[in-house]
Amino acid sequence: MSEEVTKSKPELPFKHDWYQTDSAVVITILVKNIKEDQLKVDFKNTQVQVHIIVPEYEECHKSYNLSHKIVPEQSTYKLTPSKIEIKLNKVDGIRWDKLEGTVTEETIKIIPQASNSELGHPPSYPTSKKGKDWNQVEKEIKKQEEEEKPEGEEALNKLFQEIYGKGSDEVRKAMNKSFMESGGTVLSTNWKEVAEKKVEVKPPDGMEFKKWDS
Repeated sequence: MSEEVTKSKPELPFKHDWYQTDSAVVITILVKNIKEDQLKVDFKNTQVQVHIIVPEYEECHKSYNLSHKIVPEQSTYKLTPSKIEIKLNKVDGIRWDKLEGTVTEETIKIIPQASNSELGHPPSYPTSKKGKDWNQVEKEIKKQEEEEKPEGEEALNKLFQEIYGKGSDEVRKAMNKSFMESGGTVLSTNWKEVAEKKVEVKPPDGMEFKKWDS
């Protein structure tokens, strides 16, 4: 009698941190290459549920039982190649001593309304880790994003954008003229080379360029 062996998938590797301003709490989940259709975030008054379903990993369902109330309708999330950033709008302008816990009114402390807008970085309020250096956290997140190197067509498009953005007027004119006249098969930065004649179509080796009949 044979028994069916089920192969268990690995858990999705991710970690999270959080900080707060006078009006919002921001949860940053460091997880890479999650697509929009693989993520679902549900907002409730005192809870946030994050569902991540990636084929090669076990389904990931994380619930944050918040220590204070939020406004679900005004809470949002943003997805990037290296993280998920969840912004929770506070009901009251109070400081949270911790992200999760029993909702209570005993620890309410009014946050001064001054200076938060003047800060160029997340304020160093007490969070789940006492003495957290949020400047360092922010630097680590930015470093991860910079290390996300684009590949293939995305990398090529980024290179063209950089050349176009930093190029002179002649470089830009050359790029526009060569691209348009060649049907997107030639991209030149040499204005002297393309200025006096029409740029011919040059399809890749082994391919034939055909125009669609109008």
